[in-house]
Amino acid sequence: MTDVPGIPTDLAWVRAAPEGEAGPGPWIEIAFGPDGLVHLRETGDPTNIVTTTRTKWVAFTKGVMAGEFDHFAEPAG
Repeated sequence: MTDVPGIPTDLAWVRAAPEGEAGPGPWIEIAFGPDGLVHLRETGDPTNIVTTTRTKWVAFTKGVMAGEFDHFAEPAG
């Protein structure tokens, strides 16, 4: 991977892929970095990284688990 300025090179990226899937995706990958930062990227564009705080990430994941974003997953129509 190409180094991205401001992003540590030794992050441990975890792929959010369906169980048993080894293909290229595209899937989202997440890495927890130093100083409470959380980094997200897409497998198809690994140099385009979004960074947020651990506090915001926890709030987002709680919202996902509570169903606050379910309307985004509903089929159009």
